[in-house]
Amino acid sequence: MRITTSLRGILCGCLLLSHPVLASDNIEKAGDVLQLLVPGIAYGATFYMDDEQGRMQFYQSFAATVAVTYGLKYSVDKKRPNGSDHSFPSGHTSAAFQGASFIQRRYGWRYSLPAYLAASFVGYSRVESDNHYVEDVLAGAAIGIASSYYFVEPYQGVTLSPYAEKDSYGISMRMDW
Repeated sequence: MRITTSLRGILCGCLLLSHPVLASDNIEKAGDVLQLLVPGIAYGATFYMDDEQGRMQFYQSFAATVAVTYGLKYSVDKKRPNGSDHSFPSGHTSAAFQGASFIQRRYGWRYSLPAYLAASFVGYSRVESDNHYVEDVLAGAAIGIASSYYFVEPYQGVTLSPYAEKDSYGISMRMDW
């Protein structure tokens, strides 16, 4: 199944509409840019790797992230630290962590560490700029990560993934033959 150009435009539009046009300081501006750049790089990686299946998984993960994030924003309607509406969860953070976790799930930890650092900075920038509380950022990160873990399968080769269960935690290794 191919995604049409109009659906790509809708997905890009969702990204662009999810951040303010003007940022108040350099940290906030950097966070605004990175919240677009991280998922943009994840999406671009599917073209670089000629990975049509990964592209479909990206669309699914991204759409789920946007739907859950904005569903919660409008149903919870929590005030932001700056007094405006729709604080919970952080859309910037959910988008950035969706991109980072997509890279990790699909292509492995080695490629995702810079993306996770950038996504973490996005979360920091949202709290530092008084746009969100810490719990908003943590919820956004959890939504972005969960959507990728639900929709995305490893590309090929060896993939390392963290796991946590009731009485244990660790790292699992998967090899495709």
